[in-house]
Amino acid sequence: MSYDSPYSKTIDGDPVNDVHTPEFLNTIVTSGLPNHKLKLKVGVLIMLLRNIATHIGLNNGTRLIITRMGKFVLEGKVTSRSNIGEKVFIPRLSLMHSDVKIPIKSKRR
Repeated sequence: MSYDSPYSKTIDGDPVNDVHTPEFLNTIVTSGLPNHKLKLKVGVLIMLLRNIATHIGLNNGTRLIITRMGKFVLEGKVTSRSNIGEKVFIPRLSLMHSDVKIPIKSKRR
């Protein structure tokens, strides 16, 4: 499950208060963000939807098989592109949506 929080910029050093609850932010479904609840398990095939580390081949469209799941990182084996068979680690990331139709700015980890 993700952790959603409002993205607030500071105005004159004071934080901006946001009235949106995390429960409401969990319901937002938009392109560029994974769903609030993902069902992952060891042995499942996944595809990256963002460039994470282009220098080691973790680009958009790279396919991996999950080999281990940790609390803060996923371990996977690359099954596509030039580095087939290589073991890689995908850390927990914070993402923001870029959908202009949704006026609320939030971060999803």
